[in-house]
Amino acid sequence: MKTAVVILNWNGLSFLKQFLPTLIQNTSDATIVVVDNQSTDESLNYLRAHHPEVEIIVNKSNGGFAKGYNDGLKQLKGRFEYYVLINSDIEVTPNWLGALVEKLENNPEIAGVQPKVLSFHKKTHFEHAGASGGFIDKNYYPFCRGRIFDEVEEDKNQYDNDKEVFWTTGACMLVRSKVYHELGGLDEDFFAHMEEIDFCWRAKKQNHSFYVVPASQVYHVGGGTLNYENPRKTFLNFRNSLYMIHKNHVGWLFGKVFYRMILDGIAAVKYLAGFQFKHVFAILKAHGAYYGSISVLNKKRKQLQQESTEYNKAGFYKASLLWAYFFKRIKKFEGLNKRFFVD
Repeated sequence: MKTAVVILNWNGLSFLKQFLPTLIQNTSDATIVVVDNQSTDESLNYLRAHHPEVEIIVNKSNGGFAKGYNDGLKQLKGRFEYYVLINSDIEVTPNWLGALVEKLENNPEIAGVQPKVLSFHKKTHFEHAGASGGFIDKNYYPFCRGRIFDEVEEDKNQYDNDKEVFWTTGACMLVRSKVYHELGGLDEDFFAHMEEIDFCWRAKKQNHSFYVVPASQVYHVGGGTLNYENPRKTFLNFRNSLYMIHKNHVGWLFGKVFYRMILDGIAAVKYLAGFQFKHVFAILKAHGAYYGSISVLNKKRKQLQQESTEYNKAGFYKASLLWAYFFKRIKKFEGLNKRFFVD
């Protein structure tokens, strides 16, 4: 088989019981692999007893989402043409994989694709992580067709066309194994959150492209490992945004980072006004972690600049998403001015 469908698991027994049978039922044309990140629950015993058809890889340590996938996929290198990185809290539908593989088979220039991601708990609406394809604005705020900041749209088939995007979601992404390994996989310093955006950004600097294929549809619980309101998630998102910008921004770095940190400060004030003090401290901690990592990030930035070829900026939004959302009150993707998008 050409494709490995790879679940990274850490103490996810309940999700494996709930979603793995459906995945197996709807995925006859791929090898299903569970990479276990040193779980302490009964995940491995359950897999061995109830799903012997699933291949198991046990990582030597739990280094988070990025390192977990890197360690696991190193064990699969050379065996498969495609990898699917899929969360354990996703319910797939019939032909979810076929539509994705077909897109890559027919378009060798495409490095990766994602399905349409809907909410498991509210199936009429998109899910925060990925929706119908990922984009990024001029200040490097990520957003999706179907989700701007925390505003999630109802799915009315308005985004059902295949479209080139800036990034594809790590919740469910099909990627060419060759591209994955050539880029060194996910950046392990991210630990978790936004590492897939960084990966796609690096790939786009090698002129690779990414697409959403809404003919493939999945349902995502979301926040299964780390709740969306958890201050740890706030820390990772703010820190990793700065990591990503430092590595990948083309142009005057200090000005871009300084401006973004001002915007982070405004976000902290908003949390403060809402008496969400743990989130304020999370942002401060994120900035401190960024300062402590600048020397490492400088090395990565230099290497990426040396390796970059032709930059494919499709999916880049040349205007400010903050301005559109907070001042122009645009809450839906379709309301954004199309002339600001790079095709």
